[in-house]
Amino acid sequence: MSNLSEDHNVVHVVDDSAAVRDSIGFLVDQVGLRSEKYASASEFLDVVDEKTRGCLVLDVRMPGMSGLDLQDVLRERGIKLPVIIITGHGDVPITVRAMKAGAVEFLQKPFNDQDLLDTINTSIEEYRKIWEQEDHARRVKEKIAGLTPREREVLARLGKGRPNKIIAYEMELSVRTVEGYRASIMSKLGARSIGELMEIVLKAGLEPEKEPD
Repeated sequence: MSNLSEDHNVVHVVDDSAAVRDSIGFLVDQVGLRSEKYASASEFLDVVDEKTRGCLVLDVRMPGMSGLDLQDVLRERGIKLPVIIITGHGDVPITVRAMKAGAVEFLQKPFNDQDLLDTINTSIEEYRKIWEQEDHARRVKEKIAGLTPREREVLARLGKGRPNKIIAYEMELSVRTVEGYRASIMSKLGARSIGELMEIVLKAGLEPEKEPD
């Protein structure tokens, strides 16, 4: 399961019925998607994290944690996956709760195979942009975490629009040293200009660290 985070085209099937898991797994495998099957919500939670991609096909009524409770946990953990709810008990309150929790579709067993496949494909495509933004933000955070404390301090001041001379004065450094830090920061973050550097950071939904007092 170690490569879950790398595959957008994986369908996670969580259902306590082995027959249902196998049926859906066989269906999606036949159309070029990859299935991963789990007998319970807790089993899925053991392997999922914020990097997990793909689509979640989720039963509502299961022993232990219900499908709706699993939705709540995923939301609390900040895990963004399109969720397709399947159930043999299509009562209105469950439908409303599932949709409010972010489910993209609610299918009652027995469901039409093509309807399920269409929903899976549409959901994955709609979420690709969200995942791309998250992946970008994570990569930028990792790169910023790799900066030295001095580089992060310079980045914070660059983010406030400080010119090199002012940064040098405030940090009691030479202008050449500040220029060296700036060049290193831009290299590590893959920026070709200060404007591009700020754009990289802001697009990731981040702000440079607050400059020291």
